[in-house]
Amino acid sequence: MAKTATRKPARRKLATHKSARRWSARVTRESDALDLKGGVFKLRDPKRIAASLKRSAERSHRRKSNPYRSALSMLTFYINRAGKNLPASRRKTLQRAKIELRKQFGRD
Repeated sequence: MAKTATRKPARRKLATHKSARRWSARVTRESDALDLKGGVFKLRDPKRIAASLKRSAERSHRRKSNPYRSALSMLTFYINRAGKNLPASRRKTLQRAKIELRKQFGRD
């Protein structure tokens, strides 16, 4: 008696819910780290990005740590997660914003 090959059932794609697809955007928007001004990560000047993050961190009532730490953590989060498909030039601008943020908080 010849054996017939058994096929594994095809894996089904899980239905993606709208809320599950953009978790990083939701974190950027609703994080307890700080209240961000809209479009802050789209700015081209690292000094303006850092200044906006600093201003948001100092004014926020929802942050749990000091302003410098909150601002830097949000910038790092965006670079690592929300902006993981960033072009090299954009990533470079955001990395420069980190350096500028340290300077503006007097931590250079």
